[in-house]
Amino acid sequence: MRRALKSGYRLSSRTQSTLLVLLTLGWLLMAVPGAILAVFAPLVFDRPGNLHNPVAWLGFGLGGLFWAVCLLSPALAWMHWRKGRRTRAWAAMAAPIAWAAAAVTVLQFVPG
Repeated sequence: MRRALKSGYRLSSRTQSTLLVLLTLGWLLMAVPGAILAVFAPLVFDRPGNLHNPVAWLGFGLGGLFWAVCLLSPALAWMHWRKGRRTRAWAAMAAPIAWAAAAVTVLQFVPG
C-alpha cells in the first residue's frame, strides 16, 4: 500500500526546462488574445447599472489584466527556476490558468 501512494516517477531537469520553455511560448502567444480581451473589457459596463456592480468591476479587472499575467508569469517562473525553486516556478507558470478560470467564472455572472 505504501508503494501505491508514492510515485517514483520524476521528470529530469532537462525535461522540466523544456516544458517550461514550451509553456513560456504558449503564454506569450496567449497574451495576444488577452490584449484583444483587454481592449473589449470596458464593454462589461454597457448595460445600465453595471457601473455600480462590483462583479462587473471584478470581471473588468480579471479580463483586462489577463495579458499582463500571461507576460509576467513566465518571467517570474524563470526567476524562480534560476534560483532553484522548482515548485514556485511551476506555481508561477500555472497562474494564468487560475486567472483565466477566475475571469471566465466571474464574467458569467455579469448581466448584459
